[in-house]
This record gives sequence, structure tokens and C-alpha cells, in this order.
Amino acid sequence: MITGALRQTGRLFALAAEVSRAVFRRPFQFREFLEQFWFIAGVTILPAALVSIPFGAVIALQVGSLTQQLGAQSFTGGASVLAVVQQASPLIVALLIAGAGGSAICADLGSRTIREELDAMEVMGVSPVQRLVVPRVLATMAVAVLLNGLVSVVGTLGGFFFNVILQGGTPGAYLSSFSALAQLSDLYISELKALVFGFIAGIVAAYRGLNPRGGPKGVGDAVNQSVVITFLLLFFVNMVMTAVYLQIVPPKGG
Repeated sequence: MITGALRQTGRLFALAAEVSRAVFRRPFQFREFLEQFWFIAGVTILPAALVSIPFGAVIALQVGSLTQQLGAQSFTGGASVLAVVQQASPLIVALLIAGAGGSAICADLGSRTIREELDAMEVMGVSPVQRLVVPRVLATMAVAVLLNGLVSVVGTLGGFFFNVILQGGTPGAYLSSFSALAQLSDLYISELKALVFGFIAGIVAAYRGLNPRGGPKGVGDAVNQSVVITFLLLFFVNMVMTAVYLQIVPPKGG
């Protein structure tokens, strides 16, 4: 069992390396990229916006309650926005892309695999990775980066509204604490996380779609496995990136 897991992990990393090399090969499937970008964006924009509002509100309410107990209400805005931008926003985007876009990618590639379309492409000298996988992975990365900005803005506005309306905070204190604690590198790490998470979601979905087992039922199982594996990898990578960022970039308020 351990040997099989290591073998699967090695193949996943091999696919990631192959996709990274194929990005720079020509011809680039620009039309396929646009179609996948439009599809993934269409199925994730509205859910992301709807999820980010209560997410930002919960963070603002929880942080506001904690700062009131500590007598540091003036830092509510900055702490809430940092939590939304650095942690919540990239994870919300990644989970939605993995659950909606990644599952669709896995199902599409899996159905093509069991119909032997990919084998036919290889016989004709067409690389399935360059023709099908690369545009989908790049589309997930592009949507993740753009969607991360939307979720950050909507989540911040939701937290601002609930802090000012429900907890009696003042708009000036909320904004001043944000400017005192936040820095531009917080946005950079958020976008970098979204980019990496989008890459992981696309690679895992493509890998499971290219390697289904047992016909149509295997495709369904592969979709479920791709979502679960992506979630596990996302939380682990997020922990590593956050730890490295906090060691490299000193806090502004420190």
C-alpha cells in the first residue's frame, strides 16, 4: 500500500513537471484555454462571492469579540482584513475551484480516457498533455488569481459592514488599524497562494482524470478522489507557505 502511494505521488509530480515544460512549447492552445477559463470562472464567481460574505463576517465578529475582551478594539479592522486576505481568501478560492472546476476537468479527461480518445491522439502524434492538460491547468491558475482579488474585496467589505453595524465599531478605526498593520506583501502572498493552489487543483484533477480505473464508475471515483487529494494538499501547502512567509517578512506592527 505504501509502495503504491509513493508510486502515485511520483507520477503526480512527473505530470506536474511535464505540464511545466509543455507550457513553453508551441503551438499553444489559446482557444482551449479561453474556453476553460470562461467555464471555470462561470461556475465559481457567484459561489465565491456568496461564500466570502459570511466568511468575512464570521472572522470580523470573532476577532471583534476577542479584541473587546483584550481591550484592543482599535485593531479589529487590521486583524480581520489580514485574516481574510492572507488565509481565508486563497483557501476559499482553491476549494471552490477544486470542487467545481477541478471535478469538471477530472470528469472530462476521465471520460475521454475510457473512450480511448487520448490513445488515439497519441497515435496521431498529438500530446494529450500539451493539447488538453496545459490549457486547463493554466485556466485554473488564472481564475484562481483573479478570483482571489474578488474574494478579498468582498470578504473585507463584509467584515467592515458587520463590525461597524453589529459591533458598534467606527469606520475610521477600522480603516486606520488596517493601514497600520497591513502591508503590500500580504496581498502578494495571497495572490501567490492562489496561483499555487490553482496549479495544484488543476494538476491533481488532470492526473486523476488521465488515470481512471474501472470504466464509468472509475471516473466517478476519480472525481471524488481528486477533490479529497486536492483539499489535503492545499491545507498542507498553505501551512508551509504561511510559515515561510512569517519567517521572511517581518510584521508591520512589530
